[in-house]
Amino acid sequence: MGNGNTTNDIVQKLWNLCSLLREDGVTYHEYVTELTYLLFLKMLKETGREDVLPKGYRWDDLAKKDGVAQLDFYKRLLLDLGAKGSRRVKDIYTDAGTTLRQPKSLTALVKAIDDLQWYSEDREHIGDLYEGLLEKNATEVKSGAGQYFTPRPLVECMVEVVKPQAGELVQDPAAGTAGFLIAADRYVREQTSDYFDLKDKQQEFQKNQAFYGVELVPDTRRLALMNLMLHDIEGELLLGDTLSPLGAGLERAHVILTNPPFGTKKGGGHPTRDDFTFPTSNKQLAFLEHIYRGLRSGGRAAVVVPDNVLFEENVGAAIRADLMDKCDLHTILRLPTGIFYAQGVKTNVLFFTRGKTDKGHTQAVWVYDLRANMPSFGKRTPLKREHFKPFEDAFGADPNGKGSRKDDGQEGRFRKFTRADIKARGDNLDLSWLKDNSGDSNSSPLEPDAIAVQLRVQLQAALAEIDAISSLLKEPREAAHDI
Repeated sequence: MGNGNTTNDIVQKLWNLCSLLREDGVTYHEYVTELTYLLFLKMLKETGREDVLPKGYRWDDLAKKDGVAQLDFYKRLLLDLGAKGSRRVKDIYTDAGTTLRQPKSLTALVKAIDDLQWYSEDREHIGDLYEGLLEKNATEVKSGAGQYFTPRPLVECMVEVVKPQAGELVQDPAAGTAGFLIAADRYVREQTSDYFDLKDKQQEFQKNQAFYGVELVPDTRRLALMNLMLHDIEGELLLGDTLSPLGAGLERAHVILTNPPFGTKKGGGHPTRDDFTFPTSNKQLAFLEHIYRGLRSGGRAAVVVPDNVLFEENVGAAIRADLMDKCDLHTILRLPTGIFYAQGVKTNVLFFTRGKTDKGHTQAVWVYDLRANMPSFGKRTPLKREHFKPFEDAFGADPNGKGSRKDDGQEGRFRKFTRADIKARGDNLDLSWLKDNSGDSNSSPLEPDAIAVQLRVQLQAALAEIDAISSLLKEPREAAHDI
C-alpha cells in the first residue's frame, strides 16, 4: 500500500467531515455516497483522467462556485453526468441525487477536500484511500454498512490460498463494494510485475474482462464502480439479482470469491431461476448452488457462509451432497466470531474445486478451526492478516487443497474427515472437536451501538422467516418441499 500513514490520515480527515453534515440530517451511509460523488471528481483531476467527464462538469467547475449557485450547479451536475460522459461515469451517476440541503454544507465539503494533501502520482494510493474510507464506513457500527463489507484480512487470506492467475475469469456474484475483485486483481498484478510481464492482449483482458460480478443494491454498486475505476479495473459489474435469470446468464468462471448476503429471500419466495435443482428461500444455500454451478471444470471457489448452511436439513443436506458430488470440497475454515458487524453471526469459508463429472469428487474434507479459543474480534481486538497465517500454512501451496497436509488430532486445529464420516452424519458439515474454553463470559462486552445493530439484524431475520412461513402457507402443499 506504500503510503499507509498518509492514507490513514486522509481517511480519518474525510471521515471527520461527516460531523459537518450532521446538522443537515445526513446519515453515515448517505455521507459516504455523497463523498463518492465529490471524491470521484477530485480524484479524476488528481490522476489526470478528467477526459472521461464532459467539459464544464469537472472538479474546478464546481470548486470555483459557492453558496446557492454551487449547490444548484452540483444538483444539475449529478443529473447530467447520469446521461453524459463515459459508460462508467454514467453508471456511477445514474439516478444520483444529493441529500445536502444547505449550501454551506457543500461549500465546507468542497473546501475540505481541496485542502487535503493529495499525491496524484500514485494511482494505487488513491484507490487504497477510497477503499480505506469504505472500510471505515463498514466498521463504524452506526452506519450499518458492515453487511456489504468483508474484512480485508479475510479477503486477502481467501485470495492468497485460491491464487487467481492471469487469464482467468474471476467472479463475485454478491460484489458489495468489490473488495474481492480488487484483491484478486492486486494479487495477479503482484505475480506479473503489474501486468508488464503479459502481452498486450493479455493486459487488455485483465483490465476489461477478467473481473466481473453482480450487486443488488444500487448505492452499493455505485461505490463498487468507483472503487473498481480507481483501481483501473473496467470489468462488468451488473446491477441486479444473481438469484434471478440474470445470474444464470453469467459466464462461467475459473475462480469465484464471494461473501453472499445473509438471510432469507425477501417475502420468502424462491429464486426465479429454472436452472436450480433445489429451490430454496435460504439465500446462502441458493448462492452456494449458483457458485458451484457457475464454475468451469477445474474452477475453484472460496465462499463465506453462516453456520446454518453447514447443518440445515432437507434441502440444505441435498445441496451439500450435490456440492460434494460435483466438486471437491477440500477445506472448511471455521471463522472467529465478531468479525462481521452482526456480532452473533458465526461464519465459515468453504473452499472447493469443480470436477470434470457430476459425481463423487469429494473424498475428504479438511476442517481448520479458527473459532475455538480465539479472541472475540471487534474494535478492541482488531482482526489482522497474521491471524490467518497458521491456516494458510496448514492449507498448503496448492490452490486445490492437494498440498502436503497433516491431521493435528483431537487437540489440534486442523483435522481430516472422510466422505464416509460425513455421510454417516447425514451430510452435516458443522464439524467441531475442540473444547472452547474462551466462553462468552471472557469476551469483551458489546458497545451499545453494536447491541442495537445485533438486535436489528435478529429482528430482520425473524421477520424474514415469518414472511417465508406466510408465503409457504399460501402455496399448494406439494410446493412446500424444502421446509
